Amino acid sequence: MPVNVKFLTRTALLLALTLALQGFRLPTFLTGPSVNFLLALATLWAGTASGIIIGLLTPWAALLLGILPAPLAPAIPFIMLGNVFYAFLIGVLYRLIPAKSGQIAGVAVGSLVKFFIIAGAASYILSLPPPLTGVLLFPQLYNALLGGVPAVFVSAYIPGKVLKST
Repeated sequence: MPVNVKFLTRTALLLALTLALQGFRLPTFLTGPSVNFLLALATLWAGTASGIIIGLLTPWAALLLGILPAPLAPAIPFIMLGNVFYAFLIGVLYRLIPAKSGQIAGVAVGSLVKFFIIAGAASYILSLPPPLTGVLLFPQLYNALLGGVPAVFVSAYIPGKVLKST
């Protein structure tokens, strides 16, 4: 999608919602899926670039707001990379399979790739104590799936989607 007023407005709106949600400092089991919901929704409603932009900014907001503990700061580049692949794969698979099944496939594959990136970094690249490593393992898969699947169904009721089924 070309950068235009509609793209900028939708991206800004969803980024504001995501940052406001993070600002509530809800428990992680609520915040994680909610942020992933908004990443997936941004991808489906405003375009892949919107989901990627929001996915690059939210880990920094989580650190600044204290949602992400400071010792996990070295994981931020990997969380960002996981978010980029999450949004990218949702968008690409929906373009390849322009139906709800494409969206679901995008969420499933995107969630797995995001999990492998973040969990791989936590297990093999970062030197974190075991309790902190655990935060970056299966909860990431849970958050991505639990946020992405509802976004697929909600996006069906939002008019003016950029990625449309045929």
